[in-house]
Amino acid sequence: MPHAPGEPALGRLGFGAPEPDPADASPHAFPDGGRWRTEIPSVEGPEALAAVLKESTRLGVPVHRISQGSGVWMLSDNEITDMVAACAARDVELCLFTGPRGTWDTGAATRSTSGGGGLRARGHDQLAGCVEDALRAASLGVTCLLVADEGVLWLLHGLRELGELPAHTTFKVSALVGPVNPAAYAVWERLGADSLNIPSDLSLAQLTEIRRASAAPMDLYVEAPDDLGGYVRMYDAAELIRRGAPLYLKFGLSKAPGIYPYGAHMRETVLATARERVRRGRLVLDLLDRLGAADGMSPPGSRLPGDLHRFPAPAPGTGPVPRPASASPSAPASVPEGI
Repeated sequence: MPHAPGEPALGRLGFGAPEPDPADASPHAFPDGGRWRTEIPSVEGPEALAAVLKESTRLGVPVHRISQGSGVWMLSDNEITDMVAACAARDVELCLFTGPRGTWDTGAATRSTSGGGGLRARGHDQLAGCVEDALRAASLGVTCLLVADEGVLWLLHGLRELGELPAHTTFKVSALVGPVNPAAYAVWERLGADSLNIPSDLSLAQLTEIRRASAAPMDLYVEAPDDLGGYVRMYDAAELIRRGAPLYLKFGLSKAPGIYPYGAHMRETVLATARERVRRGRLVLDLLDRLGAADGMSPPGSRLPGDLHRFPAPAPGTGPVPRPASASPSAPASVPEGI
């Protein structure tokens, strides 16, 4: 049972924290037996990846997963191949975002106060672009794909079931569409998700509620970017693990400029923030160690989520049926005999 920050000093003064409720502890773990893993997000290309790997060695920060946010379509084949090779050499999972999204589309709704459809894929063309990104990335050796649309996830899961994407490919749900209640979390899992970002402002009690509905791995920013609220929850890390396991601790960065989509014009910012994310990770790991809560990390190189619940995958020929060319939208439907 992890210790609360400030104990036992507060206890000596009569202000000790209440004992953690055993009923709040997650009964789940990764298939390797670990309860938590680490992730460095927003690693936008080979140079940023090299900076992260160098800094993780210098600071002794174990990294299970590296993720990128600009998208597969913002990387050349050579850049993807370089990133795949660098991660393979360190036994780190590489996760790339799938393609076009509503926030970069010509529609105005995503720029309105309501946010419109957000990151979701707008129309058939963006849906097809995300699928193209997934197939291209997989052909270059990428084994984890980040998605921000339930339709994209459902189709990619179908391609995985058909063997058009490798069976060991995993799908990660973006923080910007992450579920906020147990039912939604369970639905995303059944659509094919292998790990799910949940918003960084969910309470500890809400994490417990989700865990009672699903064992799918959770991704959670311990420190969130400003566009996700800028929350810094380092002192919650031990309890996040206790309630949320299996859990990826994501080391984000507040008070940093947005970098999507990335290009060389932002090089110095991207390299500096990449290194600082690793340093933030070191701070979290040191804190867990001080609290006696550092045990239970998955072995380096672990990546699979374990057995999860799925809806039956979409099968060939089960998609929308096109209207016959001779059909007229205004024509009345035929009435079967006997009615």
